[in-house]
Amino acid sequence: MPELSHRRRMLVLAICCMSLLIVSLDNTVLNVALPSMQKELHASVAGLQWTIDAYTLVLASLLMLAGSTADRIGRRRVFQAGLVLFTLGSLLCSLAPNLESLVAFRMVQAVGGSMLNPVAMSIITNTFTAPRERARAIGVWGGVVGISMAAGPLIGGLLVDSVGWRSIFWINLPIGIAALILTWRYVPESRAPKPRRPDPVGQLLVIGVLGALTYAIIEAPSAGLTSPLIVSFAAVAVLSLAGLLLYEPRRPEPLIDLRFFRSAPFSGATVIAICAFAALGGFLFLNTLYLQNVRGLSALHAGLYMLPMAAMTFLCAPLSGRLVGSRGPRLSLLIAGAAMTASGVLFAAFDAEATTTLMFSGYVLFGLGFGMVNAPITNTAVSGMPRSQAGVAAAVASTSRQIGQTLGVAVIGAVLAGGTVGAVASTSSTSYETGFMEASHPAWWIITACGLCVLLVGALTSGAWARGTAHRTAKRLEPAAGDSEAAPDAPVQKSAGTSADA
Repeated sequence: MPELSHRRRMLVLAICCMSLLIVSLDNTVLNVALPSMQKELHASVAGLQWTIDAYTLVLASLLMLAGSTADRIGRRRVFQAGLVLFTLGSLLCSLAPNLESLVAFRMVQAVGGSMLNPVAMSIITNTFTAPRERARAIGVWGGVVGISMAAGPLIGGLLVDSVGWRSIFWINLPIGIAALILTWRYVPESRAPKPRRPDPVGQLLVIGVLGALTYAIIEAPSAGLTSPLIVSFAAVAVLSLAGLLLYEPRRPEPLIDLRFFRSAPFSGATVIAICAFAALGGFLFLNTLYLQNVRGLSALHAGLYMLPMAAMTFLCAPLSGRLVGSRGPRLSLLIAGAAMTASGVLFAAFDAEATTTLMFSGYVLFGLGFGMVNAPITNTAVSGMPRSQAGVAAAVASTSRQIGQTLGVAVIGAVLAGGTVGAVASTSSTSYETGFMEASHPAWWIITACGLCVLLVGALTSGAWARGTAHRTAKRLEPAAGDSEAAPDAPVQKSAGTSADA
């Protein structure tokens, strides 16, 4: 297929960014709507956790499967299927009659979402073949996350206050339909020259680990830690993990190549992604409920209160990208870990919620830290990896982000539910406020620990010793001479309108 024109490449980038926007916006908008959902659907704290975790759990479980399937049967085809499912899931969520239906429809959304971001990234890397142009395109792609962080709370608050929480899902419909039509018209089809073989057993084991662990954490406060149900799900999680560790090394093309973890930068990036996004998930969950249920703010005012965090994330994300490009990931990781830790300490030790100035300071620090951490995660994950394995390494990093957010909401929500169980049953607003504030202290210490882990692991896995382990791991993973590692992905001439702008 002839080289695409500059205009056509920019259009492909815009289409891919549209998919990222609706997926990223969906989570930030949803957090602002949680208290309204809680009142209308009579949901418990665990129910609110499931509206978030049902999505991130399915997303984390299917990201790698979606990426390998797209390489095998066609990226545009899978991307279009993802847009259809995500848009349909959004429509169903807006019509959900009860909490159980909403959780189920969120899972439909997640199946579609798993086909969007990793596949869109593959489309971008195969559309922009020049290294400098590709780096700029990925920079634009990353900036969309910052836009969604900044715009999400405001858009969500405005919609919830003016129309209702169901309207937060409507904004996905026109964007999803437009992206679907534009994808059919302008995005060329492509496949990998040597796609990875499917690994259904590994996929089921991953679902078993994540699903059983998340269920056990979320339901433990109400069922009890020693109840047969919780013990059974915990056992399923442990057995699934053991099966994964025993089964995957025996496969020639495993879903997760455990040899990757011999690279300190890769292992560090995985841990950092889980900790940073666990902190984010817990931070948003805590603050949304606090601002609306304790302080009594409207959804819009709650969104405005959290604007300092979103603005700092938006400003620091591109700065971090430039720092990583010029000086490596170490400085960005250290700044991120220090800022997130300081933010957590303000809330855990100094009751920042009680003073608006301190609370805003905590928001600014957390936004600074989270804005700095995202760029070095992927860079650190693929550091030293051979080109044939870089895509898989990046996919594991993306999966780790979703696992972190899932666990963050599950753990923080469980701590909160355990501490407020008596207060929630009370009709006294004072009782609820007291119970919430007492329960939030251990939750804030958990978020502080996540920030400290980012700082320490970032320092440990970004130095000379860590780079040496990455180099040795890359040698073990390097394919034999004559392999198709360096072969470009094979385009398939199936795009309607391909010849129009090429």
